[in-house]
Amino acid sequence: MVVHRIPHLLRKVPFKVNSAFFVISILALILTAWAYWKSPELALRGFRSGGTLFIELLPNLAMGFLMAGMIQVLLPKELVAAWAGEGSGLRGLLVGTLAGAATPGGPFFQFPVVAAMWKAGAGVGPMTAYLTAWALLGFQRVIIWEIPVLGWHFALARWGLAAAVPVILGWIMSLVYHRPPGV
Repeated sequence: MVVHRIPHLLRKVPFKVNSAFFVISILALILTAWAYWKSPELALRGFRSGGTLFIELLPNLAMGFLMAGMIQVLLPKELVAAWAGEGSGLRGLLVGTLAGAATPGGPFFQFPVVAAMWKAGAGVGPMTAYLTAWALLGFQRVIIWEIPVLGWHFALARWGLAAAVPVILGWIMSLVYHRPPGV
């Protein structure tokens, strides 16, 4: 069977192929075949639309990765370890929560930064707190969207209730997940 040879073939690819890339590729191929089956013109429109989106988002991706690279070379690993490393405890969880809530931007910015922090030695708990706070507590979203749309009372009540979630989730994650060596 050919499937068992795929991992061997992927070792020759000049970039890192992980399971997420493999799954996304399969889904993209399935959707492309489906679009083509409905109409070859529909598949062509899908390629054009995807290409346009790629070109529009490329500057954001480039700047996100540039920032991640600068963070990796400018931020001392000792500082990351002290403030957000595995042994940073409650302080690391609070730093991760505050940084996540205060950091603006979408996933094009966030995940390169997260990768840089992870490589710099940030712990599982603080990284979980950071990502959770970014998703739940983003100051800019609260100020720009939530308060004008839903009002102060709702925004403050929701934010107040959600504020402890990143710390709790980061703490639980640090208990149940341990970073593999060398990662």
